[in-house]
Amino acid sequence: MTGLRHPAARWQEVVDHLFEHRVADPYRWLERAGSAETLEWLAAQDALRHAALDDLPGRDWLRGRMEELLSLGVTGPPVWRGARRFFMRRRPGQEHAVLHVVDPDGTERVLLDPTALDPTGRTTLDAWHPDREGRRLVYQVSTGGDDGSLLYVLDVGSGALLDGPVSRCRQSPIAWLPGGERFYYVRRLPAHAVPPGEERYHRRVFLHRVGTDPDADDHLVFGHDGPRTASYTAGVSADGRWLTVTRTMGAVRRNDVWIADIARHGHEAPPFVPVQTGVDAHTNAVVGPRGTLYLHTDLGAPRGRLATVDLEELDGPGAPPPEAWKELVPEDPQARLDHFTLVDGPDDRALLLVVRSRHAVSEITVHDLETGTPLETVPTPGLGTVGEIRATGHEAWFTYTDPFTPVTVFRWDATDRSTSVWATVPGQRPGPAGRTVGTMRQITCASADGTPVRITVLAPHGEDPPEGRRRPRPALLYGYGGFGLSCTPVYNPEVVAWVEAGGVYAVAHVRGGGEEGADWHRSGTRARKQKSVDDFHAAAEALCRQGWTTPSRLVISGESNGGLLVGAALTQRPGLYRAAVCAAPVLDMVRYEHFGLGASWTSEYGSVAVPEELGWVLAYSPYHHVSEGTDYPAVLLTVSAGDAVVDPLHARKMCAALQHAVGPTPAEDGRGLTLLRVESGVGHGARAMTRIVELSVDQLSFAAWQAGLALPGG
Repeated sequence: MTGLRHPAARWQEVVDHLFEHRVADPYRWLERAGSAETLEWLAAQDALRHAALDDLPGRDWLRGRMEELLSLGVTGPPVWRGARRFFMRRRPGQEHAVLHVVDPDGTERVLLDPTALDPTGRTTLDAWHPDREGRRLVYQVSTGGDDGSLLYVLDVGSGALLDGPVSRCRQSPIAWLPGGERFYYVRRLPAHAVPPGEERYHRRVFLHRVGTDPDADDHLVFGHDGPRTASYTAGVSADGRWLTVTRTMGAVRRNDVWIADIARHGHEAPPFVPVQTGVDAHTNAVVGPRGTLYLHTDLGAPRGRLATVDLEELDGPGAPPPEAWKELVPEDPQARLDHFTLVDGPDDRALLLVVRSRHAVSEITVHDLETGTPLETVPTPGLGTVGEIRATGHEAWFTYTDPFTPVTVFRWDATDRSTSVWATVPGQRPGPAGRTVGTMRQITCASADGTPVRITVLAPHGEDPPEGRRRPRPALLYGYGGFGLSCTPVYNPEVVAWVEAGGVYAVAHVRGGGEEGADWHRSGTRARKQKSVDDFHAAAEALCRQGWTTPSRLVISGESNGGLLVGAALTQRPGLYRAAVCAAPVLDMVRYEHFGLGASWTSEYGSVAVPEELGWVLAYSPYHHVSEGTDYPAVLLTVSAGDAVVDPLHARKMCAALQHAVGPTPAEDGRGLTLLRVESGVGHGARAMTRIVELSVDQLSFAAWQAGLALPGG
């Protein structure tokens, strides 16, 4: 590695005067992705990356093992519509999961295969929604990371295309009306109808009739005066009478909820009754049988509770106020309520299934639907994650997974309370004779302010002796800590390969995430964002103090908001970490609002247009805290050229800043080396299996090299 040199990057005297702050931005020219200068610089970075990574020992083993682990495939839980059953499955060797349907006569067939739509593998199936009768299906696809997404309507029986493409439908919910002729959906306004630069915002709820021109014939139903960053969901009750709509501003967890009686007032312009508006709470509204509105809310309950409202009480301008909601399932002070579903029980006695997450580990309980009284617990195979439960009649299906166990689908029968495996993994289980390659445990550390922070530790078998007698190992520490999202224990081939090679993999459940409920999220946002970083530092120190690893063998990793977490960690405590893998990161917190979907994140981070909030982000903005002459860890920045959510400019500018700070020649052992990996043809998320393998090989071989993990075959 002695011949590796950082490419030179032109340093500019660019300074913004923002309120009382003087903010330097010497690599602003790297914001122009297509300029000749940027392209030349990117070519040099790509050459450096190949020179550093392509010949690292153990890459062939990593590639083979990742291909083997990913080839296991996956099956999703079924969705019943009419007499048809729909489910996703990716068989060994397939690049993408495929949508299957089972017809009334029991015949199973492929309904949608993304690879058949696009043999290049660049097209992903983003979402699919069958109508209530199982005769028609809305599906959405995107290509090369495009965030517009195209919507189509398919005849399930014949496979004939009935409608589409309808553009600007990224992440649109679909709410079919009975009969399969019309549905509500969410679409962005056309570019000519919004101010320049705001083309990716301004969503609205529309009513569409299959086969008509969406631009000329769709009815605007909700969101006429909604703010530019508002997003919406829509749902129609099983009897077709009620339409529920929620509105969320940007990426904030708080939302507003309305309901309309479309059977009484019509489908196109019904009057909406507010259920919850203008309060700091997040509520999901579902209409159940006998005119009951079920409200899954964190209002007055940071970890969530379930309440009900009798829809016959809807009278006048609003629904009953929150204080009049009937409590059905109260908050558990130690477990977050994730979701619920209704199931037909024996003797026409309906039951309620509730999934909670207790410190990131899932559990399922059965309750009486009328009183909410807990009746029993549905067993799960271990300490893992339960996916959303889908129910039809007296049957319910749910997925289970943990870090060493691929996704398995289980069926629960309400009549006899039995649980059985419905779909196993399409392929061989990892490890000899199905034995997992490691063990999982949770430990707790104290953050800088004394707050307990949990860490999930995954280690090889036999490597969990009493504290003080452990043999420190190369370790990967992962974190996210944002937007109320939780890092739950799910199957991860990268974890399996890392632990199988002899490393320790840990996940820090830092503030800003949702593992401990709404308050845990709020305590790591805006003015309190540094708390997330403090928690991450504390987790790293605990791993070293307890003998799992040492700073010289510790690599940190994060993606998207987790990339921000890692970027802040390595600039604040460079001596605590050996290296960092920083994927799709947000790193320039002064200009993040101007690119990607950054304008919708101000509720999470704050806005530089507000003097106080500018001070918040400047206090930890990774790009602005790179200082010349500092002994930084080695860093691998990975981005997708087509990422429309987090612009790759963040990684480009951070790469240039770190390389300048370290100097043209990093240390002979690789410390201080900064690499940039840019992948074309994908966006912020889904990609083909072969692309997942190649990205993982680069990231894991880099981490193994830096942490001193001897990979098999190396």
